[in-house]
Order: sequence, then structure tokens, then C-alpha cells
Amino acid sequence: MLGLKLLTDPRWADIAESNLEEILTDHCWCEQKAATNAITLITYNSEHEDLVTAMTEIAIEEMQHFQMVHNIIKERGYTLGRERKDDYVGQLYKFSKKDGSRNECFIDKLLFAAMIEARSCERFRTLSQNIKDEELAKFYHELMVSEANHYTTFLKFAKKYTEKVDVDKRWKEWLEFEGELIQSYGNKEHIHG
Repeated sequence: MLGLKLLTDPRWADIAESNLEEILTDHCWCEQKAATNAITLITYNSEHEDLVTAMTEIAIEEMQHFQMVHNIIKERGYTLGRERKDDYVGQLYKFSKKDGSRNECFIDKLLFAAMIEARSCERFRTLSQNIKDEELAKFYHELMVSEANHYTTFLKFAKKYTEKVDVDKRWKEWLEFEGELIQSYGNKEHIHG
């Protein structure tokens, strides 16, 4: 469904589960960044009323996820650590086009967001199927469904609002790049690490 070139090794869930405080902190900040990204898309593309509505819903949902993860952190006696740098997202950002027309950059920002949501969805699936903590397994299954909806929303808008970009072709380029990139990750207790 997601088209990802490389699935996460299920053993990554063991790495994540070995330090739940770290994976939950990293996850919490990922949700905040996703909300911020949706707000940024609104800020720069407010002429698209349906996009504004959808991004508002995503931003709210992402902050609700932030709150849910933060509540789990507190309930378990953990502390929300400082924001983590996400090298994976940084590499994706470098791949995104920034020097084309306004529309080309807009479409690539949507594909950038879709890519992050697709990988997050896949990672949540891996966690839901492989961690022993039943409460978190159920939680990550529920979030997996939400991330899949976000992924398809971003792709839908890229296809709707493109002027000259062949979205299917560009999405394949994103998938190829990400397939190479993700080979360097999967050994840390981070959502994308």
C-alpha cells in the first residue's frame, strides 16, 4: 500500500522497546513537528480552502497524538526529554526541491510530508506487531491507521494542485531516494532512527 522500497527489520522493535522513554520522547516530538508542518502548509498556501481545512484537521490530530504520547510518558513515570534532531527527516528535506516554481516547491513539500507519514505508518506497524508491551502495541496500531490517512491526504493534494509536476513520477523518485536512505537507519530507539 505505501510503496516503500524497504520495510523495517522487525528487530528494530526490540531496540525501541529496550528504551521506551527514549522512543516515546522521540515520538512525541515527531508529532509536534508534523503539526508544525501542517500549519506551515496552511501559511504558505492559504488560497486553497480545502487544503486549509484538511491541514487544520491534521495539525489538531497531530497535537492530540502529542498529548496522548506525553500522557503515556507521564503515566509511566518518564520525563519528556528535549527535542531530538531527526537526521532522517533532514536528509529527506535536502532531497526536496527548493529552486523550482512556487507550485513545484509546494508539490514537493506535500510529497515530503507524505514520505514522512508513510515511513511513520510503517514504523508504527512494526511496533504494533513486534513489541511485547500490549498497551503500546494497541496504541501504535491505532496511530498506524491515522498516519496512513495523512499519507494519502498529502498525496491527494499533490495530485490535485500540480500544475506541471508529474506527481506519480516524482513520487517514484521520492520512494527510490527513501529506499536508499532508510538502509542507514533502523538501529536507534527513534521513530525514524
